[in-house]
Amino acid sequence: MTIAIFGKDFSNNYTKDIKALFKLFNKEQIAYYIYEPFIDALNRQDINTSDCKTFSKKSELKEFDVKVLVSIGGDGTILQAATMVVGTPIPIFGINTGRMGFLSTVSFDNLSSAIQDLKAQKFTIEKRNLLSLKTNEKLFGKLNFALNDLTIARRDVSAMIKVQVFLNEEYLNTYWSDGLIISTATGSTAYSLSCGGPVVYPNTSNFIITPIAPHNLNVRPLVVPDDYELTLMVEGRHDSYLVSLDSRTEVVEKQVVLKIKKHHRRVGIVRLKGHSYLQTIREKLSWGIDKRN
Repeated sequence: MTIAIFGKDFSNNYTKDIKALFKLFNKEQIAYYIYEPFIDALNRQDINTSDCKTFSKKSELKEFDVKVLVSIGGDGTILQAATMVVGTPIPIFGINTGRMGFLSTVSFDNLSSAIQDLKAQKFTIEKRNLLSLKTNEKLFGKLNFALNDLTIARRDVSAMIKVQVFLNEEYLNTYWSDGLIISTATGSTAYSLSCGGPVVYPNTSNFIITPIAPHNLNVRPLVVPDDYELTLMVEGRHDSYLVSLDSRTEVVEKQVVLKIKKHHRRVGIVRLKGHSYLQTIREKLSWGIDKRN
């Protein structure tokens, strides 16, 4: 089996664990290529990569016959890793060095068995929907998609913005707020959740519209089918605002109209046996935990 390893800077608290991870790959005779920018982060933590093969772009994953992309980090790292595999059959296997880990569910505590299951292909692949953004200005270029969410935010902290939203060209509402989140079902446990949005099962086909600090307290998050097209138009005192797709942000002029649809591609997330989404949300959100016990 050949895998690709993707990651970013990490705390030295994980240096020992990541060294152990590479030893496991070698022991299990799993061939691997390391994302070239990640090499610097490994070297800074005194992890020897002198004999390691590298990759730097998506096309090389097909060339090297990569079967799985291993993401080392938190959920934000997986969001970046998704840009490397969209349009390929390669799923993402997330090893968590972050905090919540809704997408990166494998911990270093059970790493040995997890790697053995990965090698033996004892896993399922969950297909996650993406949203896509279309504008006349072709914002974000070829990376005009998101696994988690699209966020509109004001640039000036003193002034709110108004966002008009249309569903299939029918007027829905004008949101007076600090911003607006359009999330996928996967992104329902991210920024949307912190702003009062619902938890939505990840393989459902929905968008969640969640205002950020709405100035009208009657406004609540709304779940809509993701086969709808959403049109967003922004008004405000300032000439521009911020638009984010997952971790990528651009400054946008307020006359720009945003069109949001379900992307025609999906991203695969590896789910090991014995791990389930319901188990993950119980653990990560502390459901059912009674401190009196």
